[in-house]
Amino acid sequence: MENTFQIVLFNPQIPPNTGNILRLCANTCSELHIIKPIGFNLNEKSLRRAGLDYYKSVNLKVYECLDDFLKKNTFKNLYLITKFGKKRYDKITYQRNDFLMFGSEIDGLSKEVYEKLKNSPKIYIPMSKGSRSINLANAVSICLYEAWKQINFSVF
Repeated sequence: MENTFQIVLFNPQIPPNTGNILRLCANTCSELHIIKPIGFNLNEKSLRRAGLDYYKSVNLKVYECLDDFLKKNTFKNLYLITKFGKKRYDKITYQRNDFLMFGSEIDGLSKEVYEKLKNSPKIYIPMSKGSRSINLANAVSICLYEAWKQINFSVF
């Protein structure tokens, strides 16, 4: 089955979030890319519990660093999801196999990501005034389902 979208986690820190994202990718035929460092062991019990048996049905790629990810992937569109974004997530016209990159739960996207991907659009999810962030797994869900909706929930 062909992929719908490419979800990229830069330096994830919380195993259940990554497990939930893994499960989300399985249910949307999306590929999951994880860029190290990672704040946990990929075999951690809480990751497996959150991902359930979906772990085996997701094409999971792990990279040693941002340069490794950039060297091994080509993309037409790579969106940086950040509270510093300039355009709202639902105002983007997504295409199959677009890359959506999310930062760590603690530090977001790094200065290195912003520098090396300076030409990638920065998009945001609206929040009420004074809010700091949305849970990572929820943020991925919000953006991925909007993108998937735009291609009519197609998985072929």
